[in-house]
Amino acid sequence: MTAAPLRFVFDPTGAELDAARACEADVFLETYGNTSEQFADEYGPYDDSTGFMTVLEGDGHAVATARFIAPGPAGLKTLNDIGRAPWEVDGERSARSAGVDIDRTWDIATIAVRRGEGRGGLCAAALYHGIITASYANDVDFIVMIMDAHARRLLSSLSMQTQTLPGTFTAEYLGSPESTPLWGHIHRAMEQQRQESPDAYRLIFQGIGLDGIALPTDWTWHRRGVAESAGSR
Repeated sequence: MTAAPLRFVFDPTGAELDAARACEADVFLETYGNTSEQFADEYGPYDDSTGFMTVLEGDGHAVATARFIAPGPAGLKTLNDIGRAPWEVDGERSARSAGVDIDRTWDIATIAVRRGEGRGGLCAAALYHGIITASYANDVDFIVMIMDAHARRLLSSLSMQTQTLPGTFTAEYLGSPESTPLWGHIHRAMEQQRQESPDAYRLIFQGIGLDGIALPTDWTWHRRGVAESAGSR
């Protein structure tokens, strides 16, 4: 039986945004025990600077979702959070010491793929392709994130290299026993991937091999926050 075709939506709204958020909530509750109340506390302050991308089945059910946060009045969550225990470092100073231009940075806040519905890694690869493509389209040069060890190993297997933010280390974070604050320069990372792993480059950067997923033609982010969603918390 052939799997149903999938559709990648960048910057979803309305019911598609609700589906994306439901996917994120379900995966993070199952994987890390994060409740809706915790999500509201942790991510609510960044709503006006938050965007989503999601992979949907034909009936609108979301099987994979990523949340990103752009610079705004609340700052970037990763840089704020490393000011808390156990790291307790100045996030902006840490990022700038690594050469990160914070004004041209997206915080990759969450990546969620429903267990057993990710088409053997295809949906995760689609999200990484979306993050890279959208970054180029919206003049974003850097990413920061606090990433679980399992997800970081997947990135490394695709030759997508990241660096630890200065002054930080691997520690427990929001239910993940091993997470590391990271930064990456998108253009340099893609050039390194092109040289070291051409097959991964074709998949992640060029989108070659994302068969069965209809990709967007417009990757422009319309910065409007997520409060308009009927299901927003």
